[in-house]
Amino acid sequence: MAMEATPTRTPPRRPDEEREAVTATPVTSPPGGVGIESGAREATEAERRSNAQDPGPRSRRRGLALTLLCFLVCCALGMQSWLALRHTGFDLGIFDQAVRAYAHFELPRSPIKNVHHEFPPGFSLLGDHFTPALALLAPLYWLWDDPRVLVLAQAALFAAGVPVVRRIARHCFADADPLTARRAADLGGLVYGLGWPLLNSSYNGFHEVAFAVPFTLLMLERGLAHRYGAAAGWAALLCTAKEDMGLVVGAFGLVLAVRAHRAGHRSGRTTGIALALAGPLVSAAVIVWFLPAMGGPEGYYWSYGRLGADPGSALAHVVTAPWVLLQVAVTPIVKVAMVAWILGSLALLPLGSRTFLLAVPLLAERVLSDNPNHWPVINHYDAFLWPILVTAALETAARLHRRRNRAVFRRWAVAAVALASAAAVALGLNLLFRPDFWRPSPDKSPLATAAALIPDGATVEADNAIAPRLTARTHVVIADATPRGADWVLLRTRDRTFPFASTEDQRERVQLLLAHGYTRVWDHDGTVLLHRTDRTATVPGTRLPGPDSTPVREAVPTDVGANLLLR
Repeated sequence: MAMEATPTRTPPRRPDEEREAVTATPVTSPPGGVGIESGAREATEAERRSNAQDPGPRSRRRGLALTLLCFLVCCALGMQSWLALRHTGFDLGIFDQAVRAYAHFELPRSPIKNVHHEFPPGFSLLGDHFTPALALLAPLYWLWDDPRVLVLAQAALFAAGVPVVRRIARHCFADADPLTARRAADLGGLVYGLGWPLLNSSYNGFHEVAFAVPFTLLMLERGLAHRYGAAAGWAALLCTAKEDMGLVVGAFGLVLAVRAHRAGHRSGRTTGIALALAGPLVSAAVIVWFLPAMGGPEGYYWSYGRLGADPGSALAHVVTAPWVLLQVAVTPIVKVAMVAWILGSLALLPLGSRTFLLAVPLLAERVLSDNPNHWPVINHYDAFLWPILVTAALETAARLHRRRNRAVFRRWAVAAVALASAAAVALGLNLLFRPDFWRPSPDKSPLATAAALIPDGATVEADNAIAPRLTARTHVVIADATPRGADWVLLRTRDRTFPFASTEDQRERVQLLLAHGYTRVWDHDGTVLLHRTDRTATVPGTRLPGPDSTPVREAVPTDVGANLLLR
């Protein structure tokens, strides 16, 4: 008789043994299955992508609320500056004239820019900066022909980055517990959406950075999602935002190639190498060939005289004396303060990620520049950096979290959120609660009244502060050191206005015009409106740029760049 086998009972495992067993289970990584910067199973990668793309209805509602918050705050700051006459001919008026030209199926031209800087008639702004992405805004002018369209569009483009940042956060925290991942997405979206660089840009008007911000974010997010073709597409669009964005694309290509190589992604490695080569080549081709072909003067924006008179001599100088880079980068000391503010506002977290390499070309452009406009942190230049810095900070925070040192992770995360919030309050949010910032200063108030007296279709030389109010209905340039023979001249005489060196120069201009064929139509609180009534009289020094005009660069006032936060 056969004996039955007695079943062997296995004693139940304790909870800690269950955890050890799970931890000890070997994981093999197929060639295509990776995490952000480390190997993982293919199924895990699919789950990560699914979680990043479908976060759930409540998360989507929070994302929508943060997107709306970003739009409303940026829009409020932009409209506040419009009401207070802080938006000026340089630069809102220039971009308004350019996009309006696109809307009429013409090349982007700006009389404000061209006449003041003595460019030949008909000069296209594509010879000044490579910004074909601006043409995407032209249809908006078919709906509302007004400079405020650009203010609203920029706020919308900035806000469009909020859901992208939230997806980036979910990619970075794909290995974290759901609560941590949710908080990372919410806080990442909030820090980005109320970021001080975006608030500064909104306060200052409109610039091409409006497109650079979402294009950069979408490029980075698609790279993290391993959608390499889409990442390359957004990289190509980023190159249309400004001529130096190819350098950012090149750095992105290097980072992408390294990560894809570590992950075993052949297509990603190929895409990264292609972008690393193509990005700088595009920037070089645009600067060396395209801009001059469109009439841009060679070396017009060269601002690196301490390195050399031109790129060739600068390169030779750096090769023979590389320490000159450090000398130039730290003098004057405000450059050091600028970098400290930019990185310190995110608690230095961006330095812990390879993505920070994308910011290096943009920071180098500024710290090596001789132009003091590049040094403070109250202009629009920092917005180019913001999507890179926020993404790098999220990646570093996620790595700290994966190391299981939750106390360190929390300290860095809290510090980054606190510092970014403090900077946002100091450089933007507080202005919304100051009633005096919602109305023009006493010296600017009369400008709006006087501008209403100018008839449609007239030629106008206008105070820089009022020029954007006239671009939609008149042929306007800004009043500057040279008379232009316009039918109407509107100018302040008690408060200095760009680009005059002193109020005395402004008063002398008014007296010169009154003595040579102009009549005073309106005069109130230091604001004067003049009308040309005697066309036979010639104003001494009157000149309009001709075909042989030589473009001139702006002389930067001595007080610019001396203070990091000087508005």
